Amino acid sequence: MPNCAVQSVRRFLPFLFVCLLAGFPGQVVRGAQAAPAPDSPRLTPVVRAVQAVAPAVVNITSTHIIEGHRVSPLERFFGPGFGPGFPDSSGFGAQPRKRKRVSLGSGVIVDGRKGLVLTNAHVIAGGDEVMVHLLDGREFPATVKGAEPDFDIAVLEIKGAHDLPAVRLGDSTDIMPGETVIAIGNPFGFNHTVTTGVVSALGRTIRNDGGVFTDLIQTDAAINPGNSGGPLLNIEGSLIGINTAVDARAEGIGFAIPINKARRVMADLMGQGRVAPLWLGLMAEDLDSRMAMALGLKEARGVLVGAVFEGTPAAKAGIEPGDIIESINASPVRDRRDYINVLRNQTGGESLRLNLRRGEKVLALDVTPVPFEDDTARKLMERRWGLAVREGKQGLVIQSVRPDGPAAFLRKGDLITGVGGMRVKNMSELLQAFRKERLAGQVLLQVVRGDRGYYARLVL
Repeated sequence: MPNCAVQSVRRFLPFLFVCLLAGFPGQVVRGAQAAPAPDSPRLTPVVRAVQAVAPAVVNITSTHIIEGHRVSPLERFFGPGFGPGFPDSSGFGAQPRKRKRVSLGSGVIVDGRKGLVLTNAHVIAGGDEVMVHLLDGREFPATVKGAEPDFDIAVLEIKGAHDLPAVRLGDSTDIMPGETVIAIGNPFGFNHTVTTGVVSALGRTIRNDGGVFTDLIQTDAAINPGNSGGPLLNIEGSLIGINTAVDARAEGIGFAIPINKARRVMADLMGQGRVAPLWLGLMAEDLDSRMAMALGLKEARGVLVGAVFEGTPAAKAGIEPGDIIESINASPVRDRRDYINVLRNQTGGESLRLNLRRGEKVLALDVTPVPFEDDTARKLMERRWGLAVREGKQGLVIQSVRPDGPAAFLRKGDLITGVGGMRVKNMSELLQAFRKERLAGQVLLQVVRGDRGYYARLVL
């Protein structure tokens, strides 16, 4: 995901990931104030929660170094080389001009002893240098311990700082619509801004072209550019969510990732370096208008189960070929891409509620997905795409091709360099691409044969 609000608008309309290009003052001047009496009615639960948590809220600066050339007016008109008097031009002997692109976001310290910070993946995406700024004015560099765009969660480790203040982690399973919530962040560069509101709804789904984000908390607490990665707190000061997006079409519609999901993602990132991909153990295809008519459906929505693999969660739950999956956890499944994207935003151990149609019956089944291991993915790729691949010195080499398969026109020794626009350099990246495209009706491969590269389309 991008690390600036401008790009986020384009990629996630109508939802705006709440990050910001820097350019605002970093500090807010506070006047000296007398502390109220301990029994003062001004010390509301909100005030007490903010006082307790604010030291654990951090501002994050992510700097991306961009190299380029400054183009003179003459070069714009006549082309490269016509730039006398412009030392930074792209003419003879020109040196690349380095520019800094800075974005601001928020985060919250969840482990003060280790200096671990939870934030959004899009806050630090593309950053070459990450700095963390504390409420007391201290600044520290930070390293990215892991980031997962499919969940928009990143974990940072603050360098050179220990025994820091940390937030108390709550439980997002007992959140109540209507309860008071507090957001703290860095909107528009105004450090540690506090806003309040209520939980508007639970289990919300928002989507973009590249993915689906499910099970989000909706709140009317004001969330603005720069709030990304900041905490959503309950009235007791416990962390219940990580603020991530706002509906750009309206006011008072913001979204946060539930803390329980964020904790599971964090555990996977710290333990394995990634979130294990999941699957149910079935193959599915899109419904077209003719199939919908034959099945007596009013519209072609949902995915048709084509095969169920033995011993998988789908088989154990009683899903059968011919079933139509209409929703997962109340999120509509319109087609195969929706199905894949919803699964990508789930973590291990979560039970999913599938609503499906079987003939004239509408069924609700609970299914718990399992890790989609590399060995399973590789076997399924060989079966579905009709090719076997090995890692060689030059990259991914086609080892064999099934004569009657969709890849029959490829040859042993061809190199696969990309899948569906995603570059692949090793088996892990190839299997990752396969998981994403495993239900697609067509897959575009980038292939090198000899010294020539070309595109190959697999029709499945």
